Amino acid sequence: MDPFILYSLAFALVYISLYFIFKGNYSNNKHTNLPLGSNGWPILGENIDMAYSSSPEKFIHKRMEKHSSQVFKTSLLGQKIAIFCGSSGNKFLFSNENKLLTTWWPPSLTKPLMCPTQSQSRNFVKKIALLNREFLRDILKLENLKQYIPFMDSMARDHLKQEWIPFKEVKIYPLVKKYTFSLACKLFLSIDDFRHVKKLSDPFVLVTSGMFTVPINLPGTPYNRAIKGGEMVHEELMKIIKERKINEKNNHSNDLLSQLTSFSDENGQFMNDAEIYNNIIGLLVASYDTTSAAITFVLKYLAELPNIFNEVYKEQMEIAKSIGEGELLNWDDIQKMKYSWNVACEAIRLMPPAQGAFREAITDFTFGGFTIPKGWKTFWSVYSTHKNPKYFPEPEKFDPCRFEGSGPEPYTFVPFGGGPRMCPGKEYARLEILVFMYNIVTNFKLEKLVQHEKIIYKSSPVPLNGLPVRIQPHGNLA
Repeated sequence: MDPFILYSLAFALVYISLYFIFKGNYSNNKHTNLPLGSNGWPILGENIDMAYSSSPEKFIHKRMEKHSSQVFKTSLLGQKIAIFCGSSGNKFLFSNENKLLTTWWPPSLTKPLMCPTQSQSRNFVKKIALLNREFLRDILKLENLKQYIPFMDSMARDHLKQEWIPFKEVKIYPLVKKYTFSLACKLFLSIDDFRHVKKLSDPFVLVTSGMFTVPINLPGTPYNRAIKGGEMVHEELMKIIKERKINEKNNHSNDLLSQLTSFSDENGQFMNDAEIYNNIIGLLVASYDTTSAAITFVLKYLAELPNIFNEVYKEQMEIAKSIGEGELLNWDDIQKMKYSWNVACEAIRLMPPAQGAFREAITDFTFGGFTIPKGWKTFWSVYSTHKNPKYFPEPEKFDPCRFEGSGPEPYTFVPFGGGPRMCPGKEYARLEILVFMYNIVTNFKLEKLVQHEKIIYKSSPVPLNGLPVRIQPHGNLA
C-alpha cells in the first residue's frame, strides 16, 4: 500500500480516537469564569492558526485585540494554555513562581532534548529546573564569567580569520551558529577539535530545528528527525560524561562539565549522569539557538542602519585603540561598551530570540477577573510588551536611547524573563554578543544582499536566506 495512504489512515485513526478523549476533557470543566479565547480544533488546537499567522507576534496581538489585553486562553501543543499579557501579566507570573505556578516544559520539547529515560518524569523536570536555578546561576554569574572574556575574544578573532576575512560575501546566521556552538563546546566541555564539535553540532541542529514543530513522530517529519538527532546527541554527550568521570583525577580543566561532576547538594549527593546531561543540554540550547539569533539580528540592524553602525564603530574603535598589541578584551573594555549594549538591547526588543516561557498552575487562582484552573498551563510572551506603544512609543522605530538611564519600565523588556526564573545565562549572552560585535564592527562594514529577507519562526526567528552580506574591510584587520 502507498506509504502516504498508510500515514493518512494512521493519522485519521489517531485523530478520531483522541477527539473523544479531548472532547471529554474539554467538556468536563467545572470552571465557568475562564479567560476568553478559543480552544481551536480538537487535538490540533490553534497550532495551525499559529503556523499560518506568519509570526507568533501577530498570533498574540490578534487575540489580545479580540479577547483581552491581560489574559486569553488558547490550546497549543495539546494543552489548555492561558497567555498572560502586558507588564502586569509578566509581573504576576514572575512574582508567583513556586507559589501559584511551577516549572513546566511541553513533552514535545523534553522528549528530543532530555535524557530519554527521564524526559517524561514530572519530578525529574522540576529537579533539573531547581539545579539550573541554584547551581547554574551561581557558576554563570558575572564574577565567574569575567575570566572567559579574553578567551571569547581570541575565539572570535580566530573565527573571523577562518570564516570571514578570506571572503567577500558571507551568510551571517550559519556562521554565527558555528561560532556560538564551538565556543560553548570549548567553555562547557573543553572540546575544541572541529571534528568532535561537528559530531555534536550536526545532530543538535536536527533537534533545534524540529523540537517546536507538530509532534508527529513519523519517518520524514521534522519532529522525527529531532527525536533521532536527540538520540545521537545523548549518545555522544553521555560518552563524554563517562570519560570525564573516569579521567577526573587527570583532568585539570575548570569547565562546566568538571563543575557538574564535582557538585554535591547539602546531603553530599552528587549528580548522576542523566542530571549532568540535562543541565548541559539546557545550556547548549540557550547558548546556541537564542544567542545565535540575538547576534544575527544585532548585525542585521547594523547592516541596515549606517548611522547606528557609525556610533557603535566610534565606541568600539576607542576601545580598540586602548588595547595594546597582542592584548585581548577584558572586563574593563566590556564596561565601556554602553552604547553598543543599548543597540543590542534594541535589536533584541524588536526581534526577540526567545518567545517566552511556560508554567503550570499548581492551584486555582484568578487574574484579570478570570479563573485559571489548577493544571492549566500558562505562557508569558515577549510579544505582548516589546512592541506595545503603551510601553515603547513608535515601537517599530530603532532607537537605542530607550535603554539609557533607568531604561524601560519594569516587566516590559523581558528577553531573559524575570523573577526567580530569570535566565541564568543572561550575563553569558551579554558578554558573547558584545565580544562578537566588537570583532565584527572593528573589522568590517556590512552590506545586506537581500534587502527584504523573510523571517521564519522556529524555536527562534531565523532569516530565510541566512542573512547574506557583503563584507567591506576597514583596512585595519587584526
